[in-house]
Amino acid sequence: MILKILFISSLLCSCFYSQALFADWPRHRGDAALNGYSETQLGNSLELKWSYDTGDYLKSSVVVENGVAYTGSEDGVLHAISLKTGKKKWTYKTEMAIEAPPLLHDNRVIVGSTDSFLYSIDQKTGKLQWKYETQGEIMGAANQAVRPKSKDDVIVVGSYDNFVHCLETISGKLLWKFEAQNYINGVPTIYDNKYVVFGGCDAMLYVIGLEDGKNIRSIEVEAPIAASVAIANGVGYVGDMDRSVTACNLETGEIIWNYRQKSFPYFSSPALSDRQVFIGGRDKGMHCIDRMSGKKVWRFSARGRIDSSPVITMNKVIFGAMDGKLYLVSRKNGQEITSYEIGEPISSTPAIVGQNIIVGCEDGNVYAFESKGNK
Repeated sequence: MILKILFISSLLCSCFYSQALFADWPRHRGDAALNGYSETQLGNSLELKWSYDTGDYLKSSVVVENGVAYTGSEDGVLHAISLKTGKKKWTYKTEMAIEAPPLLHDNRVIVGSTDSFLYSIDQKTGKLQWKYETQGEIMGAANQAVRPKSKDDVIVVGSYDNFVHCLETISGKLLWKFEAQNYINGVPTIYDNKYVVFGGCDAMLYVIGLEDGKNIRSIEVEAPIAASVAIANGVGYVGDMDRSVTACNLETGEIIWNYRQKSFPYFSSPALSDRQVFIGGRDKGMHCIDRMSGKKVWRFSARGRIDSSPVITMNKVIFGAMDGKLYLVSRKNGQEITSYEIGEPISSTPAIVGQNIIVGCEDGNVYAFESKGNK
């Protein structure tokens, strides 16, 4: 009897843990390695649950924690929205546009603005905790890590001042900064809890130490990088602003493969499964690439370019396109499962929270969908 009770208790805890694990989306690519992956299984149809009007143009992606969704808008306002009702909980005004996705960590909303400041806002109250000034626009999300030796909880963020800045989470105090040779547009990726990896508009891929910001390796790629690097098993995957998706061994600096199609840029960041890379291009295609060989597996054609970074689940790829549609396509063969026409361009990354998909649109609205039907 005792064993039976323990088994049921363990099962219930396991179920609760699974639900909790997939109940939040605190980073706009899901995790610190920016893999864009969720283990949830979405249904095959979409039902609009609510929409929230930010009042201005919207490019920032949505993040979610504890039943609240957060995003920024072009008028410089950070919005906290009830996931249940779609109603405003609070707003906070910065001086210029917010295009960077927020980061949720330690009961804080960490968000950069084109006014050059990185802000730490209390998640519950919407009150400012600290702000840190870079010398350029912040266009990409911050990332969070723990330094391997000092064990400091830190925030890393790139800026158009050409630097990656590492700050103490609790105070916003600068711990170190690393200078690239041009703008940093994407999100710094955390690798192996020891390194920060990012691409720059100087056509370089950098691996620097998380502890001290020292340069470990600089790897030349074919063109400037506007997006973020996804990392798995010591390999970084990233698209550039010319026509190439590159896989690079981060330990040696060796280029493993380059995937090239026609001459068009990638502003989308890749999502990774165990065998494949998924990335949107300005050729209006969602590309599925074999991770080992760099060969095309399939390509899905939308009616507008795809700057939205895809998110993958157990069997689906979810992304928006500039044709105004939110797409769900099959991971296996790239066939469209369903789509929802919003009607205005979608360049942000979807957030996956349970059976819900939350996405911002350039019409200024945040849309919350529930997936239903067969999985």
